[in-house]
Amino acid sequence: MKNLVKVERARHNLTQAELAKEINVSRQTIHAIEKNKFNPSVTLAIRMARFFKVTVEYLFDIEE
Repeated sequence: MKNLVKVERARHNLTQAELAKEINVSRQTIHAIEKNKFNPSVTLAIRMARFFKVTVEYLFDIEE
């Protein structure tokens, strides 16, 4: 699954640690998501999309 978490985080001028604090996860979780080593739960994906004010579909793209 591709994602635009790093792009959106940069657009909002946030570090991984700052984003992690905002959505209540560890910095390591953000790092793993950005490196495509971890797919977030549906709940976490929704929380991230709401934080960035984008859709889940925009933030996360399932590769076919």
